[in-house]
Amino acid sequence: MEEKRLQPVNLESYKPLRELVLDAIREAIINGTLKPRERLMEIQLAEELGVSRTPIREALRKLELEGFIVMVPRKGAYVADISFKDIADVFEIRAALEALAAGLAAERITDEELEEMERLVAEKAESIANQDMERLVKVDTLFHEAIYKASRNQRLTSMISNLREQIQRYRTTSLAYPGRMQRSLEEHRSIVEAIQSRDPQIAQQVAREHIENAENSMIEAIKKDGLALSD
Repeated sequence: MEEKRLQPVNLESYKPLRELVLDAIREAIINGTLKPRERLMEIQLAEELGVSRTPIREALRKLELEGFIVMVPRKGAYVADISFKDIADVFEIRAALEALAAGLAAERITDEELEEMERLVAEKAESIANQDMERLVKVDTLFHEAIYKASRNQRLTSMISNLREQIQRYRTTSLAYPGRMQRSLEEHRSIVEAIQSRDPQIAQQVAREHIENAENSMIEAIKKDGLALSD
C-alpha cells in the first residue's frame, strides 16, 4: 500500500481494540480497498489505523485463520486470492449448512420472526424496484441472518457467517448479474413459505437450491466482469 486508504479506528468505541482493528482490515478486504495479492505491511497498517503493531499482528493471524490473508515465509502477509475452486468449496459447505439452518428454523421459528422475514422480503422487493444495490445487499444479509437466528444454533450461525464473509467481496457483482435479483427474491419468498409451513425437509430443499443458484450466478458474473480469479 503506497497511499493512505484506511481510516483510523474509533478508540472511543466500546469494542476491544483488537476487534476494531480486525473488523477494519477485514472490511477493507471485503470491499476491495485492499486488493487480492496485495502485501500487507504491519507498520503501514498501524500508521493508517492509528494503533500499535501488536493489534495489527493479532488481526493478521486471525484473518489468516479465516482465509482472508495468506502468510508467505520470509515475505510476509498478503491478501488472499480466491479461485473458482475456492468459491465452489465455500458454497458446497454453505449449501449444506444453510439447508440445516432453514430446516431447524422451520421447527423453531416464532410468529414474530416469521413476520420479520416477510418484512425483509418486502423490503428486498422495494430495493430491487428502486435499483438500490447497497440496500439490497444489506437486506439480503439480514434475511439470511434471520434464518440463522431462528435456527437457535449459535455455532451454526458462526460457521455460516464466516463462510459468507470469505466471498462477500463478490456479492454485489453476483446480485447485479442479469435476472439474479428477481430470481433471488422469488427464492427468498419460497424459503419463507417453506419455513412457514413448518416442513423441515422442504425448507432444507429450497434453501439448498437458493445457495446453489447463488453460486452459479456468482461464478458467471465474475467471468462476465473479467475479475481476476485463478482456476
